[in-house]
Amino acid sequence: MDIQQKIIALREELNEHNYKYYVLDQPSISDYEFDMKLKELQQLEAQHPEFYDPASPTIRVGGMVTKNFDTVAHEHRMYSLDNSYSKEDLEDWEKRIQRILGDVEVEFTCELKYDGASISLTYEEGKLVRAVTRGDGFQGDDVTTNIKTIRSVPLQLKGDYPPKFDIRGEIILTLEGFAKMNQERLEAGEDPYMNPRNTASGSLKLQDSALVAQRPLECLLYSITGSNLGISSQFEVLEKARSWGFKVPTVAKLCKSTAEVMQFVEHWDTNRHHLPYETDGVVVKVNSIQQQEELGYTAKSPRWAMAYKFQAEQASTVLNEITYQVGRTGAITPVANLQPVLLAGTTVKRASLHNADQIAKLDVRVGDTVFVEKGGEIIPKIIAVDFTKRPADSKPTEYITHCPECATELIRKEGEAQHFCPNDTGCPTQITGRIQHFISRKAMDIEGMGSETVELLFKQGLIANYADLYTLTKEQVVPLERMADKSAENLVNGVAASKAIPFERVLFALGIRYVGETVAKKLAKAYKNIDALMAASQEELVAVDEIGERIAESVVNFFSEPTNLEIIDRLKSYGLQFSLSEEQLENQTDKLKGQIFVVSGVFETVSRDELKKLIEDNGGKVASSISSKTSFVVAGDSMGPSKRIKAESLGVPIISEQEFLQKLHA
Repeated sequence: MDIQQKIIALREELNEHNYKYYVLDQPSISDYEFDMKLKELQQLEAQHPEFYDPASPTIRVGGMVTKNFDTVAHEHRMYSLDNSYSKEDLEDWEKRIQRILGDVEVEFTCELKYDGASISLTYEEGKLVRAVTRGDGFQGDDVTTNIKTIRSVPLQLKGDYPPKFDIRGEIILTLEGFAKMNQERLEAGEDPYMNPRNTASGSLKLQDSALVAQRPLECLLYSITGSNLGISSQFEVLEKARSWGFKVPTVAKLCKSTAEVMQFVEHWDTNRHHLPYETDGVVVKVNSIQQQEELGYTAKSPRWAMAYKFQAEQASTVLNEITYQVGRTGAITPVANLQPVLLAGTTVKRASLHNADQIAKLDVRVGDTVFVEKGGEIIPKIIAVDFTKRPADSKPTEYITHCPECATELIRKEGEAQHFCPNDTGCPTQITGRIQHFISRKAMDIEGMGSETVELLFKQGLIANYADLYTLTKEQVVPLERMADKSAENLVNGVAASKAIPFERVLFALGIRYVGETVAKKLAKAYKNIDALMAASQEELVAVDEIGERIAESVVNFFSEPTNLEIIDRLKSYGLQFSLSEEQLENQTDKLKGQIFVVSGVFETVSRDELKKLIEDNGGKVASSISSKTSFVVAGDSMGPSKRIKAESLGVPIISEQEFLQKLHA
């Protein structure tokens, strides 16, 4: 056997042992034997670098140092899940599904919801080529070097895998591994880590991959995305992934009804404490991939999946003080400052009180012993007061009447839950909050600038709004505290580079109330440029897909303020993007304006997503269910019979994929 063959044989043998040990939990050789073979391979590879392979098991030991993690856009967006907390929530979800799909049988795949750090792995020709954190769902950090050290992540797949796909999962620390890490830290005189989830997440951003390799991280996989995968159900996804070499827990169950789903939930709510890792609920998915495609997505979540959260953990502690925060829109949020208490693995010092109504409803007062819960929300909340421990001199909480930052009298509009500070142009916290939103990663993503820098620039009188950022010079910035020559240069260059950010993100960055990322994209696509949007009436805005009265009113009000118009004029003069690019405009027409389409079935020439994009790019609207307002149903193979019946009963024309494409290109 020549050297190259020996290296290949050793790699294959070690990969198989890795798989047996870390995925199947069925080791066939001792740790010592494995280490000896790995050492032999390392020596051979060092002597013969011409046979380098990025999928070699020697990569697992780490050693590469990453100073900065590149930001990478997800080819397929990573959505968040809607949460449910009761059987009634699940039944309501099932009814919504049936309204869209019609009278068809729906099966559900139930899986445990792993409490870790989300990851997306990209494989091409069976090799791991990229690993990206969830980030904001649209883009994340490239942590490939660190992920390659996790032994339950296959570097080379086996079996009949597709040529290219993304697989999603959670990076976790087992409870046993976490306990061992903490024992070692205590013995070394260091503070223990607080919980497995945060420790797993932090591990992915360590600069030295050799340190990552030392941590007992695992990767549990649960979903696959890509084109032409030849997979028809979620349950098949799990089975296929397992056969290709991924670690996929075997507890998933196929259920015929929400009653069966609840049996699964109740079983694991009791038995989850026997699992080797933390789980905080059950993820329920419509099993059929075709039905998933029919159901589609809301702005934030898939309609075909729901997370059922186990009962939240609670703790009791004393409320020391109520303070009030001012948001960038002027909204006032009361915050409970608590005597520190350990809850769900983290020390909680603050909790949200939401608004004046919530304070009155709970009758919560300073000095009370309160029950704090950490459930579906990231921020803990107070859910009740222990009245048996209320101090004798307790006084009811009086909600503030004036802004804690600028002393302006607060207002509360009819139908609004929160009080607001109306001094939007003079309240310091609102001003800096808007600038901080403007520079944020999802908006203008200005490198070299953070929240503290914004506060500093504002206090020094260098900026009073986000347009002022574009007049900053290096000479102005250098004298600031903690600002070296290079940092100042990076900041000014980061501001200049942001001029290339596309129109929809600039629109989001302006901070118009109720205009989030998704709404900004809708408005940018509908109006093409800022001038057309500024000229739109409230009635015209409401006619845009997913734009309601509240959003429309907010947009009109924003553009009626002279201060905002002046800032936009300045931003235009500095060269920011206030219209869609030529490339975006080339692909858009008004051919289908005013027409509403429902897309149903499986298509051949273009995918369902491409079909929907064609409709929207040409001015049409895509709806999820058929109504009297539907203009056309575009029907592919396996269209649901109930949808066909409903379309025919309402007299809605049913056209084929080819007829739609002909209509588009006519």
